[in-house]
Amino acid sequence: MSKFLAKRVYQITAGFPKEEQFGLVDQMRRAGVSVMSNLAEGCGRTSARDQAHFSQMAFGSLLELDAQFQLARDLTFLAEPDYQETRASIIELVKRISALRSAQLKRAEQ
Repeated sequence: MSKFLAKRVYQITAGFPKEEQFGLVDQMRRAGVSVMSNLAEGCGRTSARDQAHFSQMAFGSLLELDAQFQLARDLTFLAEPDYQETRASIIELVKRISALRSAQLKRAEQ
């Protein structure tokens, strides 16, 4: 799901104004890739505490991306249907990453 979101960020931001290429577009793409990358890196860690750290990093990037999508919608760079679609994906990922991090922290305490 995080890979789908990262890909979707690239697709959506391709239609943003050219003057945003090194501004909002760059920030959104970095945040989208960061979610996926931090989850992947966490999977490669052996301790549950390290895994939870990378899950937390992914969570932070996801919230950053959510704020950026809201701004893009407010600036009319993003159509409402695209916003609603990505918002639903973000909400689902928030739930999944939160549950994953909780499970990792629980294992770390054992």
